[in-house]
Amino acid sequence: MRLRTDDDIYRARLVYLGPPGYTLPVQLPYAQYGLFVLLVPTFMGIRWLFTQEIDPFPAWEIALAIVATSYVFRHVDPDRPARMVIRTALTDWRRTKEPATERRDPKLVARRVLVRKALT
Repeated sequence: MRLRTDDDIYRARLVYLGPPGYTLPVQLPYAQYGLFVLLVPTFMGIRWLFTQEIDPFPAWEIALAIVATSYVFRHVDPDRPARMVIRTALTDWRRTKEPATERRDPKLVARRVLVRKALT
């Protein structure tokens, strides 16, 4: 027997399907639109820092924002919202420790080694 959970609210997705009569070919939750809108200007600013010019149509920035948004939302579930995924990624990126450069192996010494003939 399979029991139904009472987590129906977690199954509800707030999705914008497009204007009435003209639905979009993809179903994206509102949070994905918001993250995308924040990432495009961020990537445009990063590009401006490197090149000191603004592109009239930011195709690369839009493509990077799509990829980054899809990567973030692969790790999002009802128990782990997008804010926590981004905060965890930034915390792990900033606070990872470098591996120790000098690794000491244990010193093994054989002081008494007995070799016996096998009885066959």
